Amino acid sequence: MKITIKELATICGVSAGTVDRALNNRPGISEKTKNKILKVAKEMKYQPDYTARSLVIGKTMTIGVVLFDLYNRSFSQLLNAIELKARELGYFIYITLSDKKSESEINCIDYLVNRKVDGIILFTVNKGEQFESYLSKFGIPIITVFNYVSDKWEYIGIQERQAMKEAVDYIVKKGYKKFIYISPPLAYLGKKNIYTQEERLHGFLEGLGGSGINTKPLIIKNSKYIKELENIDFSKEEKTAIVCSTDLYALEVMNYLKEKDVKIPEQVGVMGFDDIDMLKYITPRLTTVKYPIEDIGRSAIESIVNKIEHGDYVPTPLLEYEIIKGESI
Repeated sequence: MKITIKELATICGVSAGTVDRALNNRPGISEKTKNKILKVAKEMKYQPDYTARSLVIGKTMTIGVVLFDLYNRSFSQLLNAIELKARELGYFIYITLSDKKSESEINCIDYLVNRKVDGIILFTVNKGEQFESYLSKFGIPIITVFNYVSDKWEYIGIQERQAMKEAVDYIVKKGYKKFIYISPPLAYLGKKNIYTQEERLHGFLEGLGGSGINTKPLIIKNSKYIKELENIDFSKEEKTAIVCSTDLYALEVMNYLKEKDVKIPEQVGVMGFDDIDMLKYITPRLTTVKYPIEDIGRSAIESIVNKIEHGDYVPTPLLEYEIIKGESI
């Protein structure tokens, strides 16, 4: 049978308030008494009643997270960073996955709100006034990551456009003359919030626009991008750079080129974006943009917890990125 704080207090010969101070490491109690209470609590296998505690302190000590999925290694890394930092600060995480579907995302948010989470970290596919009005009615802290919504909502990310522009500048200096850009999410342009993908595309185009290269790039916006590459004859005289909006697409491209015995980077250069941790196992090492994914997760938790406990978000400027100069360019 579950033991209560009152029963612990009776066994230890102290008040319930003293037990609470010991269990939550609060001042106003001697070290000897605290150690005695903690020893008895462990022996009796005491487990806190979070429902009762939440009624007293007005918080459930939980934070909801809405992500697309966990297929993309970046999202797994983000979630791991979020969970570790939340646990350090005394919070638990509710994880929900939207599968990049607008309606599913709304269901995820409703689920989290109904579970009385203290705040939500949101990677959204929704946008617009109606969506923002929907979020506002809950009156709980919400931080957006990756996809920006508007100035009304806290956002943690990087300068996506500038990062991609610098990546293109780097590629151009390597002597590439023909460019292919691969980003299947662009198929949802104007239909869903694909802020990060739009910004990366703009950065790619701006980088080429200022490079002096006059050849029009091929932009592939669908999931059959490997099929489209099959129709291209990669010239050995005029090197082609394939720029991908995420590392996952870049890895698929590299696999295809290896199968076709196309030399990387001698014939075709490949550029990714994110610098997912599995790249250390890939040869040649993919050239990419390092996305500070774990810093984003930790910053999101620190900011939202500060809002929950002290009423203000932690001001978070756009985080730093880095061009990782691998062997694929």
